[in-house]
Amino acid sequence: MTPPADTASAQPTPLLIVDDEPELCGLLAEYFGRHGFAVSTAGGAADARQRLAAQRPALALLDINMPGENGLSLARWMREAHPGVAIVMLTTASEPVDRIVGLELGADDYVGKPFELRELLARVRAVLRRTQAPAGTPAAPAAEGSRRVPFGTLELDLERRKLLSADGREVEITAAEFDLLALFARHPNRPLTRDQIMEQAHNRGWDVFDRSIDLRVMRLRRKIERNPDKPEVLKTVRNVGYVYVPPAA
Repeated sequence: MTPPADTASAQPTPLLIVDDEPELCGLLAEYFGRHGFAVSTAGGAADARQRLAAQRPALALLDINMPGENGLSLARWMREAHPGVAIVMLTTASEPVDRIVGLELGADDYVGKPFELRELLARVRAVLRRTQAPAGTPAAPAAEGSRRVPFGTLELDLERRKLLSADGREVEITAAEFDLLALFARHPNRPLTRDQIMEQAHNRGWDVFDRSIDLRVMRLRRKIERNPDKPEVLKTVRNVGYVYVPPAA
């Protein structure tokens, strides 16, 4: 049975679908169009760049395997040129390495092909909930009502969803990285297992053996630690997971 179309949202959410299969693009455009999205499609990376220059979508669905420039290369460029656009990668079940690389490049989620349309829709909506929090609404409450949490020499602004240097400059982070830092900010000095991080920071059940959490922590350490090889802020707890150690008062 075909799910009913959404009627609650009066303003369609702009969505870009990048895939070299015209039939799949047409199917996804029709399906997401009935569920409150204003869909544009691109058959490759060059076409996608042109469409991004004309109009910025809220989220882009990127196929990894495309002729010419692949989805991973396009995702890397998007993270630099359009950091505010959420990214969901479309991969095949035989590409675990590509999934990990995609997440390391800053993708917010991935969905394996073949996929169920309702699951893909749910994943897209979950990513948008994380990346499009209303202005002035912090993603997580800080201790003692504070809206900024120190991470080494940097500060996480929970209200503006930004990571800031001591002189106020913004340090670029993805929506997924912000969610991870916000989770640690809520639980200072408390070791968190990978299972807890996967469930609380990503709003979906991840495979226990998925390396995406380790890769994101590694990437965050490069930004917040004096020496990423000897972390003092996000420490590893052997056989458990990770712990955020705030600076001493």
